[in-house]
Amino acid sequence: MRTEATLNVSEIFYSIQGESRHAGYPCLFIRLHGCNLRCSYCDARYTYDEPGREMTVAAVMQEVQKTPGAMVEVTGGEPLLQEGVYPLFDALLADHRTVLLETNGSVDISRVPAAVIRIMDLKCPGSNMHQQMLPANLALLRPEDEIKFVLSSRQDYDWAREMIHAHGLAEIAHLSCSPVIGSLAPAELAQWLMQDRLPCRLQLQLHTILWPGQKRGV
Repeated sequence: MRTEATLNVSEIFYSIQGESRHAGYPCLFIRLHGCNLRCSYCDARYTYDEPGREMTVAAVMQEVQKTPGAMVEVTGGEPLLQEGVYPLFDALLADHRTVLLETNGSVDISRVPAAVIRIMDLKCPGSNMHQQMLPANLALLRPEDEIKFVLSSRQDYDWAREMIHAHGLAEIAHLSCSPVIGSLAPAELAQWLMQDRLPCRLQLQLHTILWPGQKRGV
């Protein structure tokens, strides 16, 4: 285990998991710096607009130990852009943590340890990044993983619905649909999901409800 490996970290904070099927549970977040995509609705631009801080995996684990037993999510930005993320996964798993990875779907996930739960975006046209997806990642997902669609319009919803049906995504992993705040009303999305009986969980960002207007540390 290479705990001397380094990471560029945007922030580490303890909060309530706001998304995924783990929403509502306390969670320690390790948000890494840098992203290869520029989604139209990005709510974490500071992960690439502002510098992070260099930390060894050992130093990150010292921060992790301040919340014993907590579930940990490694997020970004795009965490898989940093080679140091793999020793971090190993260290977290060795510490007997439940480990979540949030990844944007454009980077190969084949090296992610099997014990890590992957929450992978499938970018819709409204993101302006849907052409950057890596289709081979779909074959690497397991039933305990999750595919997340972030929707900003009816066009995005129709695209997601077609992808779900065309690729049998409900048989691959858990599915969630999340409306972009200010672009798509949650109640409207809920109505579409009910009408189509789409096997997809409606996801609202719980942290934006608990701490409205707070962009960091939640």
